[in-house]
Amino acid sequence: MAVTGGIGPVEPGEDTHPRDLTAHTRPPGRVARAYERHRRTVLTTAAALLPLLGGGYLYADRAQEPADAPPPYPSQAVTLAYLDAVPGPSGAKGGDFSFAVRLSVRSGPPVTVTRIAQPSAGLSVTSSPAAPFQTKRHSASKIIVTLRVTECDKAPRNPGFPFLDVTLRNARAIQVHSFILGSRYARQLSQALQVACSNDSR
Repeated sequence: MAVTGGIGPVEPGEDTHPRDLTAHTRPPGRVARAYERHRRTVLTTAAALLPLLGGGYLYADRAQEPADAPPPYPSQAVTLAYLDAVPGPSGAKGGDFSFAVRLSVRSGPPVTVTRIAQPSAGLSVTSSPAAPFQTKRHSASKIIVTLRVTECDKAPRNPGFPFLDVTLRNARAIQVHSFILGSRYARQLSQALQVACSNDSR
């Protein structure tokens, strides 16, 4: 007669006990014990540092702000307009030609006029105020310029487009700029030169 049986869980024998797995576990080391003691502090510090680190990365990664634009060149910031012929300063000779101009600074830092000249070798130039003088932004200076004939042979009798050479300086550059003062200035200068040289020849 066949005997059938099953396999079931093995029961512990007499005087035996299930193995205690925790009995032989090694105690945690110093680092682990320190981490356990300070875990909350570590986690809190890490949570506080993450936004700072992220913000620092974004700050370093952002596009750099553009630098301030440099001031304009003095010749780009200044206008010089002819006003009219004026009586000459004290000590002027009969053949001297004096006229007024207005120098305006539209933008940028103050502009200093360091020299006023003209291209003809037969004429000398003086001004009041005498160079150097400064004009601030959004303001104007009235200048009296006096031309004196020094050599009629070298003075232009019929100047077509006479101009003044003005040396300008601001915080960006020093420039010599030639200003054409217009037809009225050319006509009055021509008349003054003719009178001066006619008197000289006599």
